[in-house]
Amino acid sequence: QVSGGEDEIQQLQKALLDYLDENTETDASLVFSRKFYIAQWFRDTTMETEKAIKSQKDEDSSEGTHHAKDVETTGQIMHRAESRKKFLRSIIKTAPSQFSTLRMNSDTVDYEDACLIVRYLASMRPFAQSFDIYLTQ
Repeated sequence: QVSGGEDEIQQLQKALLDYLDENTETDASLVFSRKFYIAQWFRDTTMETEKAIKSQKDEDSSEGTHHAKDVETTGQIMHRAESRKKFLRSIIKTAPSQFSTLRMNSDTVDYEDACLIVRYLASMRPFAQSFDIYLTQ
């Protein structure tokens, strides 16, 4: 269950990182996985921000009719990206053993839920969204 008000993706990321942190004693490779996911999500957020800025510049040079709407959308994307980056920075600064105290839910995520979260987050990536296009070509 994802509670409203906060970014759904960010809550899923918290749950997955919590699962990885809880199971690092049993599998040392989960430490690497946790760091990889944090780095990948930070990179994705940066790329999303850069795309928004580039599309805004392209719109400014081509036409000015939809400018107000695009600026609002770009502003929202920038705000969301900054909040995600702030979240990821706070996790990077937190030691893995202390991360469990930052849990939002008292419920623990089991292996099946973690797999489901990973599949959902992977489906949100650009390659997964355009996979049918690649197959068609």
